[in-house]
Amino acid sequence: MSRIRAAAVGAVTVSLALAATACGGGSSTGGGSNDSPKTLTYWASNQGASIQVDKKVLQPELDKFEKKTGIKVKLEVVPWSDLLNRIMAATTSGQGPDVLNIGNTWSASLQATGALLPWDAQQFDKIGGKDRFVDSALGSAGPEGKDPAAVPLYSMSYALYYNKKMFKDAGITKPPTTWDEVVADGKKISKNGKWGLGAEGSNLSNNIHQIFVMAKQRGTDWFTADGKPDFTSDGAVAAVKQYVDLMAKDKIIAPGNAEYAQNQSLSDFSKGKTAMVLWQAAASTFKSQGMSEDDYGVVPAPVLSGAPGTGNQVNSMVAGINIAVFKNTKNVDGATKFVKFMTSDEESKLLNKTYGSIPPVKAAQGDPAFGTSTTGVLKDTLAKSAAPLPQVAEESQFETAVGTAVKELFADAANGKAVTTESVKAALTKAQQSMPTK
Repeated sequence: MSRIRAAAVGAVTVSLALAATACGGGSSTGGGSNDSPKTLTYWASNQGASIQVDKKVLQPELDKFEKKTGIKVKLEVVPWSDLLNRIMAATTSGQGPDVLNIGNTWSASLQATGALLPWDAQQFDKIGGKDRFVDSALGSAGPEGKDPAAVPLYSMSYALYYNKKMFKDAGITKPPTTWDEVVADGKKISKNGKWGLGAEGSNLSNNIHQIFVMAKQRGTDWFTADGKPDFTSDGAVAAVKQYVDLMAKDKIIAPGNAEYAQNQSLSDFSKGKTAMVLWQAAASTFKSQGMSEDDYGVVPAPVLSGAPGTGNQVNSMVAGINIAVFKNTKNVDGATKFVKFMTSDEESKLLNKTYGSIPPVKAAQGDPAFGTSTTGVLKDTLAKSAAPLPQVAEESQFETAVGTAVKELFADAANGKAVTTESVKAALTKAQQSMPTK
């Protein structure tokens, strides 16, 4: 990640704090209006291989919605690198879309701004009821005990993708299930320009996803029960050191991965440069890069020992995309109808099939497309061994602060600098000190 990009992320942290204080661009009357009942604007997140691919996927569905309701939807697909900045600018200015996608890890942070329409029981009834959705997906839509400010749209989890030929050439007969096996297999492969595992060392969110899981596997959370940052516990320090050590000590991640932030690890995997990668719903990307599904296998992400499950055997964060309505929309009824349409059984099946994700709608999960060797692993992980990231208002600042700390530690590893328990703890102490105080 460039210094400019890092500065932009820092600016988001500041604007989040300001927006939470000012309650963002939400309507002071507690809801929107219906002053423009025939139009909607929609900010969609970039889910496909490119923005153009997303437009080709979504526009026919928006046309279908217009034919059904008479409401025209103006689409903008927003790159992930810009999405949070755009949303936060909209919450402070009040000049946002009617409907938008948000990463589910931002749910609590964006909810705290007050700029999004809350989904209480009455509002959920308008789209078929809250019980239509999978519990794990709802668990990542906001803090427990509060009405969420978004509705699950696409669900994902992490899995381990491995190159069958590279494994065979290295004499490895089965994919790894534990971290020790990942390291052992990676060392057999990491030579002659080939590497065992790919990473996105400059991608702050990806860093958080990995070390969140590694900490969970030690029974460690990143916030106390009352929501205070707790970044320097023994389990948190050990989790970060374990992740960075995959490059620094175990040497199964290429040093150049310390600079990756734009899915370069997926390209390396597709080109046969890297044998394993931990990712969410990567099948459509690999296909777009010319890789056949026969070329790779998909297994649950590794645990410390044993097999994935509940408790300390968590092997993924609950990943996914939620759909939300700006509170000051000028077509609140139309926006609600659009959310109902996008989360209907039919659309949930169609869109999640296209993107290789898992429907958060229970009825849609019964489609055979979500029981394949690839999607079945993701679905099983979501049901049995995934946990939501901390549902606290400071979650996005956590991603920035700790994600940056991990990024800088990867940079040290890439430059041959020792990564010790003491240096990891110092980096996490600095991250915790940068967090806003309540």
